[in-house]
Amino acid sequence: MNKINQLFSENKNHKLLSLYFCAGAPTLDGTADVILTLQRGGIDMIEVGIPFSDPMADGPVIQDAATKALRNGMTLRTLFTQLAAVKEQVNIPLVLMGYLNPIMQYGIEAFCQSCADSGVSGVIIPDLPFDDYLQLVKPVADRYDLRVVMLITPETSEERIRFIDEHTDGFIYMVSSAAVTGTQQSFDEQKQAYFRRINQMQLRNPRMIGFGISNRQTLESAQQNAAGAIIGSKFVTLLDEAHGNAEEALNRLYHSLSE
Repeated sequence: MNKINQLFSENKNHKLLSLYFCAGAPTLDGTADVILTLQRGGIDMIEVGIPFSDPMADGPVIQDAATKALRNGMTLRTLFTQLAAVKEQVNIPLVLMGYLNPIMQYGIEAFCQSCADSGVSGVIIPDLPFDDYLQLVKPVADRYDLRVVMLITPETSEERIRFIDEHTDGFIYMVSSAAVTGTQQSFDEQKQAYFRRINQMQLRNPRMIGFGISNRQTLESAQQNAAGAIIGSKFVTLLDEAHGNAEEALNRLYHSLSE
């Protein structure tokens, strides 16, 4: 069974926590250590960012990390090599998050095969048009047992959400707002209403809420309204401040989430 499906099937009542970091930042060779440290630290799923020069959905924190990673020399081939080296030690789902351009340059078939060879369970491609997903990406990804995770926002129509739910398998990435990534102190009533509206749709796929989660209030709100939460910018900041020391960054994150 794909590790993503296994995670959600085995943790129906557990509020999951997934963390994002950008491969190659702050150090080129830190990817494997970050993954293994987060796994030891109790993180349920990890999103590994593929650095790109024009990350349109990302705020300044993740944009800066991508710039550092590219300057450090991170490439898709390097990333797959790093992931393959620790494949047998990783028991939790790894999800690659990256933009379409580098993946197309690598080649869809080659990309999916490299994901399978290096232990990746799913991919998130924010700028992948849904028609292209259905026609070009999904048939290839299915052959490699790779889940393609789609995003929804408060502006996504109910019809579109149900269509996504019908044609994907794994989880739905529920973006907390239409803004770029970044931290927020709380989710206002408008966002809470959005969470409730999606809950009432009783979708087939589990959902993870991301964008803006950085403290206890936003974490608990996300975990109450979905299968779990995804934290990106907050952890990326802490990892950078810790000069790549993932254990220190994770401890500081847990402390901030408990206050």
